[in-house]
Amino acid sequence: MAVNELDTLSMQLGEALLARGWRLATAESCTGGWVAQAVTAIAGSSNWFDRGFVTYSNEAKQDMLAVRADSLARHGAVSEAVVREMVAGALARSRADLALAISGIAGPTGGSAEKPVGTVWIAWGLRDGVQRAQRFHFDGDRTAVRRQSVLAALQGGLSLLQSN
Repeated sequence: MAVNELDTLSMQLGEALLARGWRLATAESCTGGWVAQAVTAIAGSSNWFDRGFVTYSNEAKQDMLAVRADSLARHGAVSEAVVREMVAGALARSRADLALAISGIAGPTGGSAEKPVGTVWIAWGLRDGVQRAQRFHFDGDRTAVRRQSVLAALQGGLSLLQSN
């Protein structure tokens, strides 16, 4: 069976984490746990994957990750502020050294002029406080937007590890 791009990135991320003795936590909204599924599809991932939070609703983001109601009201769930708080919450509520967070509008509905369908924010953070966030706009149907989000999240996590 051919190894796909999700498997390849998951394996590379796992190897980079394992080399440091680190663990990963995920905080996902629009991807519904797809990143966690991708990494746990890799044999041995229990050595480097700590936990995943699927926080689809705003209430779940607040309850599970301590995202502030004010941030959600002021910026919306699909925003830099919220994914940065999601990352911080995932790190605070796990044993992970690296966390990533995703929030987006996968469609086909829910978009606006300011945040059209395909808008996705992803943040990555290290326990030492280093954090990055990036806005993406992905094309395609709901599945395509979600898949591209997962790939970008994995690649961004790997890039952050390689640069630190």
